Amino acid sequence: MAATTLDRTAREAVASACADVRDSEPADHVGGVVPGLVARPADTDQVAEVLRAAAAHGLTVVPRGRGTKLSWGLPPTSADVLLDVSALDRVVGHAAGDLIVVTQAGTRLADLQQVVGGGGQRLALDETVSGASIGGTLATNASGARRVATGTARDLLIGITVVRADGVVAKAGGRVVKNVAGYDLGKLLIGSFGTLAVITEAVFRLHPVPVASRWVSVPASDPAQAQQVVQAVLHGQAVPSAIEVEWPADGQGAVHVLLEGREDGVEGRAATVRSLLGEAATESSDDPAGGATYPWDDGDTCLKLTFVLSALADVLETARETGLHLRGSAGAGVAYAAVPEGSSVEAAQDVVRRIRETCTRAGGSAVVLDAPASVKATVDPWGPVPALDLMRRVKDQFDADHRLSPGRFVGEI
Repeated sequence: MAATTLDRTAREAVASACADVRDSEPADHVGGVVPGLVARPADTDQVAEVLRAAAAHGLTVVPRGRGTKLSWGLPPTSADVLLDVSALDRVVGHAAGDLIVVTQAGTRLADLQQVVGGGGQRLALDETVSGASIGGTLATNASGARRVATGTARDLLIGITVVRADGVVAKAGGRVVKNVAGYDLGKLLIGSFGTLAVITEAVFRLHPVPVASRWVSVPASDPAQAQQVVQAVLHGQAVPSAIEVEWPADGQGAVHVLLEGREDGVEGRAATVRSLLGEAATESSDDPAGGATYPWDDGDTCLKLTFVLSALADVLETARETGLHLRGSAGAGVAYAAVPEGSSVEAAQDVVRRIRETCTRAGGSAVVLDAPASVKATVDPWGPVPALDLMRRVKDQFDADHRLSPGRFVGEI
């Protein structure tokens, strides 16, 4: 993998914008594309300086947080500068009385949880990949099991600071939960894979850490039974924090229901769920659902599946027929699945086609988040995107020269 070559004037301009600039190494690659330089700014102002220098010299820029999901999406068509925001790693403020936290984008989610946990609070986002940063979590819209109760980052983010491709700093929202002034820039940036702007700071609303939690689990021998169990819990009075389905490529599946809150309330709701699920239901204080982790290993073809809840059985049936290991939020219609490493490109293509057809019929989608290069080269990672023309216009407004993470997102935006 050859590194991108920058001329001397461009290199000097980037170096003058940020004290910490170095030549790239092979390990800095983004999907096999090695940048020319790596800039590690210390704050929002330096991020802006780097982007202004890049704009002046027509350089492409790819943001990086902690690198845990940098292989997701397509490789960039160009990467002159890798913008490493890992030095922006402070929790700026925690207003425990207002249930608000302000944090820089390079802060690890686990570190933020430790800070706010000291006040008996938490940011209700699951750490789906160990070591993930706040910025990376927002850029990829990563979420886990608890989205059933608290939603995703779009529901928890109340303020954001970003730097546009031209180096202009922009802010939206604020430190008040009921803040509706201005354009909801945060929702637009979440899930944009670093193609619209660079996130440098975020403000979230928090939730109290529950006093008690219980998991109630029941085996599911076939897709119809799994769907019946999920529907029973959804229409009951249990108010679950999560409803997870575990569906291996072969063998028996299971449904896991998480209940959180006060001790007496959790105990009563757990009893309600056990009565709904029958004699086979078991209860545990430990997480039997694999945590918030995804069901794949390095080298697998990694899929995100979305679907209406009434189509869960169809999705599980297709997953079983195609040999997918599936895990995810049956209560929200979002699941993750893996085509095992070593599968041929043709086999991966067939699996993606079949599961995508099922999810599309179910009002959802099947996205290839990550895969070996041979699969990415032959499979459309995103599939049909009805709003693609609108997304292109948004890209043109935010980044007219297409210099931020070019080609990484839907339709090679």
